[in-house]
Order: sequence, then C-alpha cells, then structure tokens
Amino acid sequence: MIVERLPGNRTRETIIRPNGDEIVTIYNRWGDIIQRSRILPNGREVFLSYGHRSEEKEENAWRDPGRNLPPLRLAVSAGDYVLDAERVEDEREFYGFLKKPPVERIERLYSLNEVKRSARLRDKVRRIEMSNLPFASGSAEIPERQIDRLAGLASAILMLLEKNPAETFLIEGHTDAMGPEVENLALSDRRAENLAVVLSDVFGIPPENLATQGYGERFLRIGTDGPEPLNRRIVFRRITPLILPLQEGDPRAGRTRRER
Repeated sequence: MIVERLPGNRTRETIIRPNGDEIVTIYNRWGDIIQRSRILPNGREVFLSYGHRSEEKEENAWRDPGRNLPPLRLAVSAGDYVLDAERVEDEREFYGFLKKPPVERIERLYSLNEVKRSARLRDKVRRIEMSNLPFASGSAEIPERQIDRLAGLASAILMLLEKNPAETFLIEGHTDAMGPEVENLALSDRRAENLAVVLSDVFGIPPENLATQGYGERFLRIGTDGPEPLNRRIVFRRITPLILPLQEGDPRAGRTRRER
C-alpha cells in the first residue's frame, strides 16, 4: 500500500492487487472517502465514487443535502421499494430488484459521505432488509451456517459488477434499542463490516465496491425499546445512482491515465 499526502490535508492511498489493478482512494482531512477509482492494467480508470466541493468545507459546516427536499412520495408499491430477503423464493429476485432505478429523480451528484449521513438521500434508492440474517443480542458475528443465505445476494452483486464495475453497494448495520446508544453504534458498525468481509472473502466481491456504515438504534424496524431480533439486522442498498450517475459515453466511465 502506498500513502501520499496531498494539499488540503488530504491523503491518497493506492493498493496494488495481484492482478495489476490499482485501487486509488482519496480521503479528506477527517478520513472520509471523497474519491475512489480502480485503475486497470491497461491504464483505464473506473471511478467508484466521485466527491465534490462540499467535501472541502469544514466538518462543523456540513449540511444535510436532503434537508430541503420534499417528503418522499412513492410512485411504486411498498413491496417494490423494500425487499424482505426472508421472503425471497427465487434468488434471481435479488438481481431484478437491485438493478431497478431510484424511486426519485437524482438532483445532483452526491458524495459517499453525504449518502451515508443523509437518511433522506438513501430513501431515494430501494433497500433489501436482511431479516434472513439474524444476529444474537450484542453480537456482530455471522455464523458459518448462515453464510449460504447470502449466496443469492452475492450472485446478484457479481452480475451487476460484470455489467458495470463501478457499482457501489452500501451495507448498513442496525441494532435494537437495548443497551447504551454509543455501544449500539459501534456494534452496528461491526455488523456491517463483518458482512462486507464475508461477501469479499467467501464470494469474491471486490471490497472497494462495498461501503459500510452503522446506525445503531436510530432506524428501528419495530418501534420498541425492548429486545427485538428484527431490529438487529442489515440493510443493503445499491447506491451507484446517487454517487456516480454515469451515462453511456460519460468520459469518467473509462479514461486512461494519459487522458487525465
């Protein structure tokens, strides 16, 4: 791994894979990803996320870009907006669901950090509730016997990546409302990270195409302060349209180093 210091207290990290791919990530002064790309051995650069000027502002000046958006009004059915993995009978449903477009117009390009921090932005894309992947209370462990339950989702991700290697998926960790809020936030981070590790190590999904974020007990599926297995869960979203709305012919989809 190569780490370089850039102007503005930014950092560029380059990881060289055995196949010759280079994963280049630029972080801002607070450690947030503001740009990530994969450079192929032939020099072609595939952008995975592409930040904008709002990432250069002071951290305490951050403003939720979804704050002034109107309330979400779904033009699709609830079942077409939220997929419960427990009820999936045919694994091909995962691919069909994930490739669907956002449920709202995307006003502009958003950064990965904005998407992670803004619930209103995340609501623009559909989500998969991983209720088929239960966690024990206080645990982030994914038992080996449950890993097979991820095969259909992993297959869908790989199919999407074959068509577009710039796809990015957000793995959200959640907890129930038992225990201290700070501990739940850390626990939810570990749940999301553990799932990302399984998808990469077991199913071969490139880690740079996976983003993780824990939300603790902020977004309960079942409104209760007591122990609730359905609140101890993972939520999965395809966020590519929010952070990299590439169109056919967009030069960012594949510039070479010589063209940059």
